[in-house]
This record gives sequence, C-alpha cells and structure tokens, in this order.
Amino acid sequence: MPLWRADKPLVLASKSATRRAILESAGIPIEVCPADLNERAVEWTAAPGAANEVARLLAREKALAVAAKMPGRLVLGADQTLALGDRRFDKPEHHDAARAQLRALAGKTHELYSAIAFVRDSQLQHEELQVALMTMRSFSDAFLDAYLDAAGAAVTASVGAYQVEGLGIHLFETFDADHFTILGLPLLGALRFLRAEGYLAA
Repeated sequence: MPLWRADKPLVLASKSATRRAILESAGIPIEVCPADLNERAVEWTAAPGAANEVARLLAREKALAVAAKMPGRLVLGADQTLALGDRRFDKPEHHDAARAQLRALAGKTHELYSAIAFVRDSQLQHEELQVALMTMRSFSDAFLDAYLDAAGAAVTASVGAYQVEGLGIHLFETFDADHFTILGLPLLGALRFLRAEGYLAA
C-alpha cells in the first residue's frame, strides 16, 4: 500500500530543485507549477525588517496564486528569508552583492526563516514557520575570494549567498536548526499536516 493516499500529486508552487527533491525523497509525488508572483511587491505589504512575516506571506501568496489556477488541488507554497538583527537580506543580484552579504554575516549569528503554506480552492489549509540560527565563522578575504570563485553562479541562487548542502558549509561555525528548515522546507511539519488530512498513511 503506498504512503501517498491522494489520487493526484501534491502541487509545488516553487521551482526549487531542492524542495522538490526533499518531497520526492519522502515519497510524495510532486507536480511543479511555479507561481508567477512579483515577490518584491508582496514584500512591501509586510512590516519593514520583518523577515519572518515576509517568508510567511510569500509562501502563502505563492500557494494562493497557483491554487487559483488549479481548482480542487492541494498546493504547497514555500519561501525563505534571512535576517541579521533588524536587517533583512534578499538574494544577491551578482558576485559583488554576494561578497557584501557574506562580509556582513561573517563572525555573526543570523536567522534563517523557512515558511510553508498549504492551500486548496483559495482556502488556506495550513501554514508553518520555522527558524534556523546560523553562526557563520570569521574568514579571510583570500578564503572569501576562493569560495566565490568555486561556488560560481550558485552564490546568487540563495539568500545569504550559500547552500549548506554544497560549498556553503565551509562558511559556518555552527547552526542550531532542523536540517530541512535550513534547506527551505520544514518537512516534519508538512508531513504532520498531510497525515492529519489523510493525504499520507498514518
């Protein structure tokens, strides 16, 4: 008997290969349908500097946007934001911006917020927000140059200019968080919801 009990796959409102891989590794069939959303416009509706609220809002709006086009389907939206104190970070646009972000984060502990939202027929079914405390080590300019060269275009793919599942792990001293939260999808909370609603075997 399969773990997944629904007759159709879960719709993932994200183009993230990492989120897709997390869900598929957990035995959840996925249909990818990225949201066509102006994220910057959505962010303006949140309180200034409120990285946690921005993550929650973007996850919800992505799911709502896709669910409106796919009636009857369960849609999962997800987003991740980063804050250092009152300063919120976006994905760096280029290598110089990535360098500036990493210089600002070096030797400090920042907060990485990961939010998910499940929507069906324009109704929010469940949402969850988790936070990871990430302590970046102090490093030399020579190391930073080497890291940026080795990571290449990947430094502009994620907020904070790192992926801990890759070369970004070299940037860190410690972190205090669930692994999946760091990767951008609080999986245990998602699985609890899916089991409670009968989408997964309980």
